[in-house]
Amino acid sequence: MSAEILIRRCDALAEIDRCIELQREIWGEADLEVTPSSVFVVAAHVGGQVFGAFDGPLMIGFTLALPGVRQGRPFLHSHMTGVLDPYRDRGVGRQLKLFQRDEALARGIRLIEWTFDPLELRNAHFNLNRLGAIARTYLPNLYGVTSSPLHRGLPTDRLVAEWHLDSPRVIAILSEKVPEPLDAPALISFPPELDEWKRGNPEEVARVQARTRQEFQDWFARGYAAIATRTTSAGSAYLLAPWSEF
Repeated sequence: MSAEILIRRCDALAEIDRCIELQREIWGEADLEVTPSSVFVVAAHVGGQVFGAFDGPLMIGFTLALPGVRQGRPFLHSHMTGVLDPYRDRGVGRQLKLFQRDEALARGIRLIEWTFDPLELRNAHFNLNRLGAIARTYLPNLYGVTSSPLHRGLPTDRLVAEWHLDSPRVIAILSEKVPEPLDAPALISFPPELDEWKRGNPEEVARVQARTRQEFQDWFARGYAAIATRTTSAGSAYLLAPWSEF
């Protein structure tokens, strides 16, 4: 954890404007793809979340969540969470998510969802292994092909992370009482060269994306969920198990 970082609600318009600046710095998107300040303002006023991570007076990260209702129950869709590069791997992202969780539970909201790129195994590790989320929905090319260099001109396929905030699984993982799973009924494997290919071999990355897209969709159709990631002798893998087990 980063004790020097303060997480709090963003109330002033200047702080919301800083969220817009951070989007450009973190993701490098064109202006037309940057979420505008009006969306942040609306989210803050209709039951969403707009939180900032501050190092002294400087905002170095933020999270934006929008309210939703599914089957008569409220939930939050965490549309984006970002941290400036010098502050990554210092626990800031986790602090933002835990602040989100505490605030949501205080309002009786028990589910937060967000999307993430299945090819980003570090994010998957954070979401599944560190926070206790699960994924059982695959959305092909959700945002279309964007200008962000992080998307490498590929379809923006996304997994939906479901964070069941007060579930036994999440409580145990956040308290670090759950050992890393060593086995699972199903694996979806990624080659060790994937990170290297992302830097200069988009054709191979596209092939991995197409193969794993089909595998995720097949397993999810059978009632399985992605519950963890792990490093294997052949690269990295998602571990999947029947959702009924949880």
